[in-house]
Amino acid sequence: MRARRPATAQLGLDSGQLLLICAAGMLTVAGIAHTAAHGLTDARVAIGFGALIAAGELARLTMPGNREVAPISTAASLGYALLLDVGGRPAGHSALEVVAVMSVGMIAGGLPHLAVGRPPRLDAMARRLLAGSLLAFAYRPLTGSLEAIARDTGEGNWWPALGVMAVLVTVMLVVDVVIAAMLRANQVRTAFAVAVRDEIRMAAPLGAAVAASGILLALASHSMDMTALPAFAAPLLVTQVAFRKYAGIRATYLQTVRALSRVTEVGGYVEPGHSRRVSRLSVAVGRELGMSEPQLLELEYAALMHDIGQLSLRDPIPGGATVLADADQARRIAGLGAEVIRKTGVLHGVAEIVRRQCDTLGESPPTASRIIRAANAYDDLVGGSTDRDRAAAALERLRLDGGSAYDPGVVEALARVVDRLVLVTRL
Repeated sequence: MRARRPATAQLGLDSGQLLLICAAGMLTVAGIAHTAAHGLTDARVAIGFGALIAAGELARLTMPGNREVAPISTAASLGYALLLDVGGRPAGHSALEVVAVMSVGMIAGGLPHLAVGRPPRLDAMARRLLAGSLLAFAYRPLTGSLEAIARDTGEGNWWPALGVMAVLVTVMLVVDVVIAAMLRANQVRTAFAVAVRDEIRMAAPLGAAVAASGILLALASHSMDMTALPAFAAPLLVTQVAFRKYAGIRATYLQTVRALSRVTEVGGYVEPGHSRRVSRLSVAVGRELGMSEPQLLELEYAALMHDIGQLSLRDPIPGGATVLADADQARRIAGLGAEVIRKTGVLHGVAEIVRRQCDTLGESPPTASRIIRAANAYDDLVGGSTDRDRAAAALERLRLDGGSAYDPGVVEALARVVDRLVLVTRL
């Protein structure tokens, strides 16, 4: 009898994501209840910032690594949390009012997506809300003192306030990166240190730009009043368009590579699904070994196209199992595949990984090539079977190689990945 999966698994959420969403939900309820009881301090300002947050959520985008971001919404949230005054009038709203405006704006911006069947990722929205709330609870109690310092030291002296803003926003970004890394490490089963490194590399540039925009928006509202909102939203919109194009190009690359990898299957050179299975195994093993996200992307491309050299064969290898081919033939296939990939003009690193997948350990092939060789051999022996005994026999065969063709560390990482996959399949 098959075990029943937990409700969180059926929803595609792990315990960390569920905890994050629950925390954001409780904050939302508290913020809206407080604001409903006490009213908005300045309805015009709250509605203006809330509308910009909603527009930002409406224009959200998905970055590489399936990261959902909403730069305009986040900048508007930070700006509202950091406001000292608007057009010379002190901004006296509380941290809970910031939470309420953020929550309502995010919900309003997410509803159109929900109506057309593109629901926002709740964990991503929860992270944005919690990050803005953390800043608001740390900063709003200081606004009275900062305004007094600005008045006492001369009109327009915002340096003390700017320093406090910069420090608190930096702390907020660090906390957000740590939370994102914890969630990602659990979701993709990678080391926490690797997840932190990936989050810093992928999210830090955009996060820094958004944080700077939020600070400038808060300061500019002093002299520009509400016209600061569209003035600072426009540059962010241009930046967001550029990021969207980058994400689209990367997605197109992957789709093209996946389509190219199926040529060998359609031509009958390899078993159906072989390239996709090798790719999934390779990426999982790469994560197990602590490879970074750019390295994993290159590994995924190479794994998808590792057998493309078989198109040059007059007589296909039975079942496409290169593990059964002699060493010279396997090297020739790898070399021809690398030449095909090089002709793209942009995947030279991928071509080198494919070319060296048949090198012995004495020739010091790249880690990605070692991973692909082991994953390919395993799938050649097991195929799409989930039988535990068959998997164990294939892994034992790789271990018996003695460390000349297959890296023992890679084989052990592959064994751990296979154990998890077999366990998940049985649940």
